[in-house]
Amino acid sequence: MRVAFGAVPDSHLPSVEELLSIAVNALGGSERQGQITMVQAVQRALDQEEHLAVQAGTGTGKSLAYLVPAIRHAMDTDTTVVVSTATIALQRQLVDRDLPRLSEALAKELPHAPSYAILKGRRNYLCRYKATAGWPEEDEQDQLFDPREVSATGRMVQRIQEWAEETETGDRDELVPGVSEQAWRQFSVSAQECLGATRCPSGAECFAELARARAGEVDVVVTNHALLAIDAMGDLPVLPEHDMVVVDEAHELVDRVTSVVTGELSEGSVSLAVRRVGRLIEQPIADRLLEAGEDLKALLTAAPAGRVDEMPEVLALTLALVRDAAARCVTALGSRGGDRDDPDKAGQRKAAFTSLDDVHDTAVRMLEAYGHATEADRAEVVWLDAGTDRRPPTLRVAPLTVGGMLRERLFGDRTVVLTSATLALGGTFDGMARQWGLGASGPSPSGEPPALGGTRETDGTTDDSPETGVSRGGRSRAGEERGGGTSQAGDRTRGGKPKSGRDGARGWQGMDVGSPFDHPRAGILYVAKHLPQPGRDGLPQQYVDEIAELIEAAGGRALGLFSSMRAAKAATEALRDRLDVPLLCQGDDSTMLLVKQFAENEPTCLFGTLSLWQGVDVPGPSLRLVIIDRVPFPRPDDPLTSARQRHVAAKGGNGFMTVAATHAALLLAQGTGRLLRSQHDKGVIAVLDPRLATARYSGFLLSSLPPFWRTTDPAIPRAALRRLATES
Repeated sequence: MRVAFGAVPDSHLPSVEELLSIAVNALGGSERQGQITMVQAVQRALDQEEHLAVQAGTGTGKSLAYLVPAIRHAMDTDTTVVVSTATIALQRQLVDRDLPRLSEALAKELPHAPSYAILKGRRNYLCRYKATAGWPEEDEQDQLFDPREVSATGRMVQRIQEWAEETETGDRDELVPGVSEQAWRQFSVSAQECLGATRCPSGAECFAELARARAGEVDVVVTNHALLAIDAMGDLPVLPEHDMVVVDEAHELVDRVTSVVTGELSEGSVSLAVRRVGRLIEQPIADRLLEAGEDLKALLTAAPAGRVDEMPEVLALTLALVRDAAARCVTALGSRGGDRDDPDKAGQRKAAFTSLDDVHDTAVRMLEAYGHATEADRAEVVWLDAGTDRRPPTLRVAPLTVGGMLRERLFGDRTVVLTSATLALGGTFDGMARQWGLGASGPSPSGEPPALGGTRETDGTTDDSPETGVSRGGRSRAGEERGGGTSQAGDRTRGGKPKSGRDGARGWQGMDVGSPFDHPRAGILYVAKHLPQPGRDGLPQQYVDEIAELIEAAGGRALGLFSSMRAAKAATEALRDRLDVPLLCQGDDSTMLLVKQFAENEPTCLFGTLSLWQGVDVPGPSLRLVIIDRVPFPRPDDPLTSARQRHVAAKGGNGFMTVAATHAALLLAQGTGRLLRSQHDKGVIAVLDPRLATARYSGFLLSSLPPFWRTTDPAIPRAALRRLATES
């Protein structure tokens, strides 16, 4: 293991500026001011042992800007640096493209060629022991599936067995085409289920352990936010020891961490625990847990879905029965270290302990979520998800905030660099910093995000029109402000010192290094102020007409981002016969294939929902128009966000602005960011929701977006789109 924290830096290493210049030249690129500024800021954060939040627009080259100082730091101190991403796509980009090219470019300038590895959760690797030995049966619900699905799963299982004989990594991603979770589950174990390398008969050949060993010997380890959270929150280390973390796609960190620490309880999870423990303890003891699970199923089936604000007495009694029955089973199992001489039985016992602990601890969390004196004192929220034909109703519990956990466990004794194209919401980093547990640079007494600017009106007239627009007389306030509120390149916001925890001595800085794109000249942000406010009764006809006219002006080439799948499908059905261009809708095929078809056939339009807001990268003439049907506030009945909103209000803050408006601002920034993906892209973003121009919170939302030229005049975007269509 490479551990040398506090090592004396090697003064003979080239500076980060020199290394960046060498890398850019070797890769055939050109240096960008935002990239240079970011490289210097990351190095300064390392030198000063501070945290850093960097907003870097698309095209800045931010991966190179953090990899260069990260690699230099790894060699300087003989340690491993961790880079965490939210998506598989970015992981693959880093490991398959960016790091290999960078390693080759810098090999002659550093003590050795920079080394790297990707590390995933244990569930992503084949378990040799489970693949070759007896193991407790998984969900018996599989037997209730359609026979054709069971047959398909059987074929996948056979493929995995054949692949297991030849794979050198055991990495699930090697299986192409992929396999279902149902099939893979029979060959993998979670970290909690694992026997451990020293006890497992296959420990010396364990793919997960070998991957972790390799990760401990390299300069840069690439992982995901979920594994980063597991490593930070858990008692046992998963990642190699490190004193620097880069969190790319940092706008996703809180949601991914929340998912990791969310507990769930259902009749299915209880019955799985019963099946795993049933043959290892006396039957009457296991039967008591089975009966408690059946009581839970009956209760959840009859209960309404949604947030559980007050614990009903009958639910509390049922959860207590589940908790106590699981505890008795654990006691009956005896010592966790038993059966050391019987590996097969040891595996069964470990699986049983894992399931029982999960059931018991989740029931305890749910019971302890109540009984606080005030709403402000609550730490967690409990809610019921309605079941489906395949899955029973499920009770879930999640923390109202993960900031405290992140502050203590992630930001404690290491430098953390957080970066994304969308971090400065409302023109400030404070909102995201609060969610991360870093505190704000200047929080208002009410807890509201600052910069809640008033509405900025624009009549769409300007003498400084973007290339895609039409020259008009006068200058609009929006054009003059160039999107007012967004920091210029290199601007820095000094963050406050964390209040407590192991990172009490570390402060943070926020920096917007800008974007290489000239947003006001390349794109128009059009808000359809004349349309009615969106309602709850589906997509208004006026919206359908507006979409049709915009697409006709653009000659297709439109990405429709809708707040719900219902709205996306309604628009598709209403417009397919009305438009003369191909119209695809998410769900028609795999999203990856739909995006590929959209990119390759210029007139094509693509409508969809959440994953398209953040997952589409289509540079060039195939995308000239992005349509957003409404401001993407979270659903009012969403249990977690509504509970968080109410919690902020109970503490004296503005729950709507802190939670709902921040959520909407982040998604709007991601959605509008789909338009410009290269230096030559041009086009229009059309937001049909008039609240973006009229509501009191519109200033906060607008200052969260790239500084596009703004208008509410319907004629301007149509003229610009027709002009672009003739140029294509």
